[in-house]
Amino acid sequence: MAVLLTKNSKILVQGITGNQGRFHTKQMLAYGSQVVGGISPGKSGETVEGVPVFDTVEKAVQQTGADASIVFVPAPFAKDAAFEAMENGIKLLVMIPEHIPVKDSIDITTRAQELGVTVIGPNTFGIISPGEQTKMGIMPNHIYKPGPIGVVARSGTLSYEIAFSLTNGGFGQTTVVGMGGDPVVGQTFISVLHHFKDDPDTEGVVMVGEIGGSAEEEAAEYLKNFGKPVVAYLAGRAAPPGKRMGHAGAIIERGRGTLESKEKALTAAGAQVVTMPWQVVDALKELMARR
Repeated sequence: MAVLLTKNSKILVQGITGNQGRFHTKQMLAYGSQVVGGISPGKSGETVEGVPVFDTVEKAVQQTGADASIVFVPAPFAKDAAFEAMENGIKLLVMIPEHIPVKDSIDITTRAQELGVTVIGPNTFGIISPGEQTKMGIMPNHIYKPGPIGVVARSGTLSYEIAFSLTNGGFGQTTVVGMGGDPVVGQTFISVLHHFKDDPDTEGVVMVGEIGGSAEEEAAEYLKNFGKPVVAYLAGRAAPPGKRMGHAGAIIERGRGTLESKEKALTAAGAQVVTMPWQVVDALKELMARR
């Protein structure tokens, strides 16, 4: 089983005729995703990898029944693309672009809450459900396999490394979700953990966090009554206070969002916090054996 994204999800690709849209449409199709249409104004009637292109989301939804969309348009136009999708019935929206203005991200997530839309990102690698053989994102196909572990991550590259380690260690994945690395994103650790808690096929969870913000500390409160094994890895161990380390959301300010405070909170909530990515598998094996 999977959370949020299933094999029945009918996917649109907004920006399908751009280089990134074309490349990742091909990769999503190769993985098994049900990509039913693409959006590129002025290019209606064309196809990309056999996928029909429409001028608008409205027309695409009317003709394909799409309920999910992934956005590959440039950041300055991402808000318009997101609103177009949400206003035309899309219920799962993956926002790949980075450098989307914070105000635009706030507007997107606010409207999503009003319409009951699940937004993943911005600045995300997306979502993949190996058990359902479908994905919406830019992650490499070959490192995942079906299994009982849910993964939720702020960092794309680290999540790839950890997912590959899980696969090689005998732990496949139900769903892997990239929250996104910006200060304002559609999903929190808590919202994704809630889905994993309710999914009977997800037997354990790996959290990939980092310095900055308070998402991990807030998740720790939720984990106190989670009821499933959780392993956490936090990036940014060597980062000096006040210095940005890659993600716009990964900055420590005035003592908030420190590695120490996050580790303390997660450990107190019952999660196993590891200091290196390759320690995740052994920690998970230990916790799963105790169940």
